[in-house]
Amino acid sequence: ESIERQTFRDFAVIVADNSGRGLVRAMGEPPSWARVIENESNVGFGRAVNRGAAAGESQFVAVLNDDARARPEWLAAMVRTMEERYEIGMCAPLVMLEDGEGLDSAGMLICGDGSSKQRGHGENRERYARKEEALLPSGSAALYRRDMLDEMGGFDESFFLYCEDTDLGLRARWAGWECMFVPEAVVEHRYSHSAGRASALKAYYVERNRLFVAVKNFPAAMLLKAPFVSLVRYAWHAYYAWRGKGAAGRYADETGGAMELAGCVWRAHVAVMKNWGALWAKRRQVKRRLTPKQFTRLARRYAIGAREVAEQ
Repeated sequence: ESIERQTFRDFAVIVADNSGRGLVRAMGEPPSWARVIENESNVGFGRAVNRGAAAGESQFVAVLNDDARARPEWLAAMVRTMEERYEIGMCAPLVMLEDGEGLDSAGMLICGDGSSKQRGHGENRERYARKEEALLPSGSAALYRRDMLDEMGGFDESFFLYCEDTDLGLRARWAGWECMFVPEAVVEHRYSHSAGRASALKAYYVERNRLFVAVKNFPAAMLLKAPFVSLVRYAWHAYYAWRGKGAAGRYADETGGAMELAGCVWRAHVAVMKNWGALWAKRRQVKRRLTPKQFTRLARRYAIGAREVAEQ
């Protein structure tokens, strides 16, 4: 319904049903202007979006999670921005929490160990009222230039869930593409509704995939520092878990204890070791138009500290 209310009208709608059970059609006959692609199983966020994008031929590809509602100017504002310069390959909207008051994200930030967090999460919306450059958009609601997606090869489907938007955005930044934050494009997002705000599933994939991000995208100097940043973040997680705060505190309250969380971290590192060869091959395939020094400066400009990651 929020898509139907868009003031920008020149678009096609493709719905990727990742349930493997035809749940979209079970809700009733979809509107005539929406095409439904039914995946045979949950193929993961990246593959679902890649399949949806491949089914169209538009100049731009907008992605909107099923737990997000776009306000009427969402598409119009982002398309106007994208048309300003060809170098703009990504647009990040202003993503509000479902209550329409709290801020979810104004683009994304990157930590020195590969973790990524929403810029401005929980802050006052008024602080992000100006259109400006951002590092990369959250995949919950974003606009991508098709030429950029084609050059990058789309989302890395091996991520399955979480951080594939960070990986795509960093690869695009390596290749010289820009990202703009567009505050007039507003989305309301039901944060972590699908996998849960604190769950073993989320803990595992977030930890594994932030390692995937670092191995694939970090320059050598940043990659060597990443384990030390991780140790600092783990220490802060332990502190906040003891205080009953932050992501670790929520996990302990809602899902399990510290040992179960440590098990997720261990399995994530084992998975990275098993996939090391494939990750290193993908690292070598990243198109680099920036120098390592330029990329490092970019990462520092949009950095978030280990303590801030643990605190959120």
